[in-house]
Amino acid sequence: MRRAWVVVTMFVFILSGCGLFGGEKATKEIDPPKDVTYIEDEKALQEKEAAEKEQATETVQRELYLIDKNGFVVPQTFALPKTNAAAKQVLEYLVENGPISELLPNGFRAVLPADTQVLSVNLKQDGTLVIDFSKEFANYRPEDEKRILQAITWTVTQFDNVKRVKIRMNGHDQNVMPVNGTPISDELSRDDGINIETNGVVDITNTHPVIVYFLAQDGKQTYYVPVTRRVPNSEQDELAAVVNELIKGPSYGSGLLSDFQADAKLLEAPKYEDGKVTLNFNEAIYGSAEKNVVSTHVLNCLVLSLTEQPGVESVAITVNGKAQLVDESGKPLSEPVTRPQNVNTGSF
Repeated sequence: MRRAWVVVTMFVFILSGCGLFGGEKATKEIDPPKDVTYIEDEKALQEKEAAEKEQATETVQRELYLIDKNGFVVPQTFALPKTNAAAKQVLEYLVENGPISELLPNGFRAVLPADTQVLSVNLKQDGTLVIDFSKEFANYRPEDEKRILQAITWTVTQFDNVKRVKIRMNGHDQNVMPVNGTPISDELSRDDGINIETNGVVDITNTHPVIVYFLAQDGKQTYYVPVTRRVPNSEQDELAAVVNELIKGPSYGSGLLSDFQADAKLLEAPKYEDGKVTLNFNEAIYGSAEKNVVSTHVLNCLVLSLTEQPGVESVAITVNGKAQLVDESGKPLSEPVTRPQNVNTGSF
């Protein structure tokens, strides 16, 4: 009996040493430090996680030039993750089966061949962006060759500090494109044009290019397409030439559309002052039987096309010299209309 009591006593002593009965050692391990506030720590952690999440999801609007169902190179605006390597990023979004796949609008496809890698981008002081692609860059359809050049050039020159483009493949300068042999100079720029039309041009040396925007449609989606037209060098007024090409409308069979009435015309030469162009039309500029209403698409095509001209920042419209006009939503057109920062965003 005495032996049993000794055993029990030793067992209790051992358990007490382990701290299971609230011994001193257990108290020191379990009790929190008296100078720590767990509520404050949890709040700080939550704020840190929220900041990291916000930074990870921060986006910026970028224009990507893609190919539509009619074969035109068209800007589409997307919200892309913010990055310090923006030029490299937009090029990676031009690659087929790349990150653009989940974002492509109906009727559009990516420009660069699948698996193409952007090995490097290097911006020189003169504004030339040197782009080095992997060997997969050469795996494109022959008919896409000029479209690829235009899409690359117009996508990266959306950045103000990029003026020209130079293309390399696996570290080697490309003087011609690898499939059809289209010459590539060191001066690829927007001056080379986009969606170039030469129909009906007999003597191209006596013409010069202007860019006009027409409409295209895929289902319920309407978007604006830039087209390079050739106009005679005898046309002295560049602004009037742009307006007249818009009124003339898109080429037959192109798949493009226009909201301009065929009998619309300027009653006098466009007036330019401090970045603003004022256009005075006849009443045929109205897009419906309702007087004083200018079609939204007519207005947008005028603004997009004219602001491609150097120095033009906004467009004002009058009819028979009067400015009491409204757009289709009923908004007065009392102030000049400026170019949107991005094209084909879904709202413009």
